[in-house]
Amino acid sequence: MHLDMDGQQIALDKDGYLVNLDDWTPDIALGLAQAEDILLTKEHWEIIHLLQAFYQEYQISPAMRALVKYTEKILGSEKGKSIYLLSLFPPSPARIASKIAGLPRPTNCL
Repeated sequence: MHLDMDGQQIALDKDGYLVNLDDWTPDIALGLAQAEDILLTKEHWEIIHLLQAFYQEYQISPAMRALVKYTEKILGSEKGKSIYLLSLFPPSPARIASKIAGLPRPTNCL
């Protein structure tokens, strides 16, 4: 699979995740989000950057429970709720947000 970005072919795996994490840019994120029918807002970007910080710290993409706990720790209890994350990245916030953030698929997400 590929994502076509202004004539440049960005390699994706069979599930739509970046093959090369270094390919990620904000424009790539917009393309990945569009493929998921998500229009990125500042709230989405906040979670995307939070996920990237988590990945830099732990070298893994968080599953849902870890994402909720990390979001609560960093952004507070209002945003650290699964229902909030689900409203931004349906139907699977950890999986979809990780994909848009240019990270690998969380290991225990279906």
